[in-house]
Amino acid sequence: MSDLVTLLEIGTPLAGTAGGLGYARVKAPAVYWSLVGMPATRVRFAFTYRTTMDVCGLTVAPSRLRAFVSRTITRSREAQPVPPKVRRVRPTSTGLRVTLRLPAGMEPADVTAASTRLRHAWGVHAVHVVEVKPGTVELRMTGYDVLRRVRMPRRVPRGPMKVPVARRDDGTAFVRDYRAIPHALTLGANQSGKSMYQRNLIKGLAERPVALVGIDCKRGVEQAPFAPRLSALATNPEEASALVDALVGEMEDRFDLLKDYQGITAATPDAEITSDIWGLPPGERPVPIAVLVDEVAELFMVATKKDEERRDRMVTQLIRIAQLARAVGIYLEICGQRFGSELGKGATMLRAQLTGRVVHRVNDKQTAEMGLADIAPEAISAATTIPPDRPGVAVAGDTSGGWSRIRTPQITISEVARACREFAHLTPDLPALAPFRPVAPAAAVGSVPPLVKPKPVTE
Repeated sequence: MSDLVTLLEIGTPLAGTAGGLGYARVKAPAVYWSLVGMPATRVRFAFTYRTTMDVCGLTVAPSRLRAFVSRTITRSREAQPVPPKVRRVRPTSTGLRVTLRLPAGMEPADVTAASTRLRHAWGVHAVHVVEVKPGTVELRMTGYDVLRRVRMPRRVPRGPMKVPVARRDDGTAFVRDYRAIPHALTLGANQSGKSMYQRNLIKGLAERPVALVGIDCKRGVEQAPFAPRLSALATNPEEASALVDALVGEMEDRFDLLKDYQGITAATPDAEITSDIWGLPPGERPVPIAVLVDEVAELFMVATKKDEERRDRMVTQLIRIAQLARAVGIYLEICGQRFGSELGKGATMLRAQLTGRVVHRVNDKQTAEMGLADIAPEAISAATTIPPDRPGVAVAGDTSGGWSRIRTPQITISEVARACREFAHLTPDLPALAPFRPVAPAAAVGSVPPLVKPKPVTE
């Protein structure tokens, strides 16, 4: 009997601990990683590093000096091959960061090619290789699937035009930096998470001193709830054409302002010469404008000859904005299900000006090629394998050739509308866009009326 009591006293806590860890592994993977996964992976990495790098082909022959010293000291006939030198190992809430110094004769592409083998050898969810500087790479290991339930990192890059929108599959934040990538294109099928991406973007921009301009040809059903924070809104192609003309006029006025401020003479200091608005003093700098187009295909659709003339003019104006407006702080954010030459004249030329590319789940391979083939061909296969049960997952690429998987956190349209009402005081007054300023609905005053109509009591 005493043996049974002792067994229960020891076994019950162990069973409870094992059950708690099993529950944490499914419901709270970050907690499980911190308690179990990270220490186990750290020990496994320390004891198997040299062997793993050797069998993965990530070693080089030692130099003559190293071989001579090795034979002299260890009295061995052959010197051991040299793996990358570990400079730093840093645990994070999602994985491990290992900084490696590559030996002579090895390049980052060699480590990238072996990333899948390293993942299985060390028992982690994924291994991403990032070049830090020439000769130095960083292995970003993730211990679990960070895109299953997205939570934005606590530390994200900050800046007046930097908006954290999603999370990358390596655990870092995907930041929309308008000064680095002024114009972007977002593609995706229905229910792919494209609207969720735009909502996160609008919520982040609403908190900053930026003018938001919406073009939503679906009668405004997507962007009308954000009216308190919008400086202009167009809900049909005719209004969109007039709004784009107004934006071109605003762009030209800003170029005149920039030219007048420069006033370049022989006595002008070099520090005061600038080619964009960010070189102007804060008091003279016009407010940046972010133009959000919800469904770009609606701007290209025509039914009559008159519509075709309107379309050609509007597309030409959009191309002018994409080519010139970066310097004066006007940025394009274009969304659509497809965006190719079949839309009409000027579509391909406009797409070429959109540097940033985000492709959600698509219905065909050709749509993925429209967004990624010209900047990151390797990412096409990743975009065409996004499962339909994971809305918000996308492939983000840019003209540098790099790409990554991202996923936006889930956010409701009411949460974004609430943020737009909260920061409505940041909406700038732009006279050129005043005719297109949407009328925000008045807030409800008083008690909420009852849902059931009372009936009088009769005798």
